[in-house]
Amino acid sequence: MNHNTPWILIDTETSGIAQPIFAVELAAQKMRGWERDGEPFRRLLNHGCEVPAEASRVNGFTREILERDGSPPEEVYRDFAAYAGKLPVVSYNLDYDRDQVLLPEWKKLGINEIGTRGFCALKLAQRLLDPVPAGNCKLQTLRQYYRLPEHGAHTALGDVETVIDLMQQVLRPLAGKRGLDGWDALRDFTEDEWYPSRLPFGKFKDRLYQEAAGNAELNSWLEWLAASSNERSSTMGLWYLAQLASGVTLEDTALLDLDSDGKDDGATDGLVIFQHAEVAQYRRLVEVARGRLADLELEFGIEKSKVDSVRARLFGALRKFYQERDRLRLLIQYRNVYLHRLLSDGEEAAGKTAGDYERESGEKDREYDSTASALKGKRELNEEETARLKKLWKKLVRMFHPDQYEQDPEKRKTYELLTQAINEARDRGDIELLEAIAKDPQAFILKQGWVPVALDGSHTLAQLRSLYEHLRARILELIETLDDLRASPDYELFQIAEKDERVIDDVVETQKSELEEEIDALEAEADKKAAEIEELVGKSPF
Repeated sequence: MNHNTPWILIDTETSGIAQPIFAVELAAQKMRGWERDGEPFRRLLNHGCEVPAEASRVNGFTREILERDGSPPEEVYRDFAAYAGKLPVVSYNLDYDRDQVLLPEWKKLGINEIGTRGFCALKLAQRLLDPVPAGNCKLQTLRQYYRLPEHGAHTALGDVETVIDLMQQVLRPLAGKRGLDGWDALRDFTEDEWYPSRLPFGKFKDRLYQEAAGNAELNSWLEWLAASSNERSSTMGLWYLAQLASGVTLEDTALLDLDSDGKDDGATDGLVIFQHAEVAQYRRLVEVARGRLADLELEFGIEKSKVDSVRARLFGALRKFYQERDRLRLLIQYRNVYLHRLLSDGEEAAGKTAGDYERESGEKDREYDSTASALKGKRELNEEETARLKKLWKKLVRMFHPDQYEQDPEKRKTYELLTQAINEARDRGDIELLEAIAKDPQAFILKQGWVPVALDGSHTLAQLRSLYEHLRARILELIETLDDLRASPDYELFQIAEKDERVIDDVVETQKSELEEEIDALEAEADKKAAEIEELVGKSPF
């Protein structure tokens, strides 16, 4: 993009997707070319409306927060108009932010349109990254896939910052390779008719349409699609056939393979360009995808281990209280069952309830023992140990992974067991075991009595394609799992405890007090049920 072109990047957080939609946060950043130009704009808007629970869970805003920190919409848009002027507006979902949220809102408020229509950054990403290696173009998925900084997901200003990082670090190099240096070229590129290389439906779902050049069956399917009576399907099929007729191959796609510190680890040269659907290119894609998966697995494992260490401390301090609470809940439940059976089926039938209670009570105790065993040995590593573990684990998991022998069940089982052993050692922080496996993996395999495997693998094109799709799906799944972990209350507590360990002691005392109060109430209810039973049969059997 020409460095002299001024424009503005915006994002909104809203009251939801059902009409009427209200903007509750508006953020923007003036840009000049690919660079920031000045300070950002960010305001909360108070429309005096309720924020549905599902929207509040995503963006964190409630009516109370907006009434406290928000401003009247007219005031916000007056200030935004002064900030934006007549600059072209870009958003990561322009059809939503501008067309479905802001334009209707401005019309209702009698406000003239602010800025002019620019281009959609989401469409730019979809085209430049096609076929999308991260599985989809959700902003937070791409942020994690390309190791971009975290600015606060689902906040308007955080998303603006993430879009800027994505454009500068990932999209800009790819746009340059296509000669998209000017504003008009980028806008036209996003507005041109286009369909994804990866077929989105049908018999050949997830296959690359370019493969039809050497696959008669796939080519016939595209011809069938082009002849469809459905206008949209026909248009898509005709577009694919026209691309094939023009000799177009796979469009460039970006797969960054950088270490967490942002430095190239030697496995790639930064951006990997995929241009031909051949064995060598698929091997390269598999290599990069496996490396990215290893990074994500390591990141998840280390963060989960830290969260588990907090859970272990809480569990150790509060186990007897939780266990007593659960025992009383179960006791009350079965005393209620006993009373019901006694009154409906008689004393003999009710007597069987005591055995049911003892069995389930034993199961509950075993669950607590199992949880304690699972959390046992969780420990924090210092920086030097963490660095050693990262280096060892990344080396091992990239060498040994179940996908190496996807078509051989016995050898795949060895890889699954080996990968499990490596992952469990990582979770325990068992650096010594990781070093032993790395030093002589074959000896470790034989010692366990597993089926020996070769440490290199060869694959056909079809196997490589299947393997790449498997890795890509696993990457997306792991990104979502990591997001779930980071959204959990235990993760929030771990982050707070990293700054002040005394917080955990405070949490223990608070929860202990609450549990003791609940236990007292449950004991009273359990005694009441026992008294009811004793009144009817003389004494309570449990």
